[in-house]
Amino acid sequence: MSDLLSRITIEPGKRSGRPCIRGLRIAVHDILGWLAAGMTEAEILSDYDELEPDDIRAALAYAANALDHSIVTVAAA
Repeated sequence: MSDLLSRITIEPGKRSGRPCIRGLRIAVHDILGWLAAGMTEAEILSDYDELEPDDIRAALAYAANALDHSIVTVAAA
């Protein structure tokens, strides 16, 4: 997964510091939104020639990694 995550870049002056794909102006959020809206990987790649199949997987891996955190519960006293 680290190979995929290395495709994600964060630059303060680009897309307001949002995580992007390989320094492009395409944010992880954009790709996730397109997938959520029902676009297929093939449609995304067709619309955005600069993207590669691993870029889409990198966006998914980044999102999965960002959401992978422990849930801490506090017992009532």
